[in-house]
Amino acid sequence: MKKRLFALLVIITTVELHAQFFKPTAIDAKIGYASTIPYDDIDISTKGFYAQGEYVLEASKWFDVRPYAGLFITGNKATDLDGNRSIYNSSTKALLLGGKARLTIPIPYVAPFIELGIGTSIGKFRTYTPYTDINHSGLSFHIPITLGLELGKDRKTTFAFFFYDHFNQEQFSGAMAIGVAIPLNK
Repeated sequence: MKKRLFALLVIITTVELHAQFFKPTAIDAKIGYASTIPYDDIDISTKGFYAQGEYVLEASKWFDVRPYAGLFITGNKATDLDGNRSIYNSSTKALLLGGKARLTIPIPYVAPFIELGIGTSIGKFRTYTPYTDINHSGLSFHIPITLGLELGKDRKTTFAFFFYDHFNQEQFSGAMAIGVAIPLNK
C-alpha cells in the first residue's frame, strides 16, 4: 500500500513539475456507459455509470498531458451474453485518480487519438468467477488506455472508449463516453 501511495505522489509531483512546460488549455468533462468484465474466460459483465474530468496541459497539437479524476460504478447484478442473470459477478465502485498522455493526429473535424497512463483507484472491487474470488476494498492501481476521436472544427467534442486494467482485482473496467472540452481563457 505504501508503494502505491508513493507511486501516486510521484505521478502528481511529476505532473506539477512538468506543468510549467505545458500550456493549460481546457477542462475536459466526460460521461458515459460503463461495464466491468473479469479476466477469466467467462461470459459475464456488469453495467453502470462513468464520469471523468481532465485538466488538459497541451505541449502541441499532437501531444498533451491530462491529470484526471473520475467515477466508475458498475452494479452487483452480472449478466451473461444472453442477458440471463449470473451467480458470478465482476463489479467496480471506485474513484479514479491519475495522469495520462494523449497522442493526437490533428486532422480537422475528426482527429483520432490514443491515451496511456497510470493511476490509482479508491473503492470497492468484486471479482467472483468459477476460478477467482476477490473482494477488495481500498487503494489499488490501474493502467488507463483510451482510444477515441476529437470531433468538430475546433475538436472540442470527444467520443471515446476507455479501458482501465485493474491487475490486482483481475478485472477490466471499460466505458463508452462522450465529452466536451471547456476552454480556459488565460
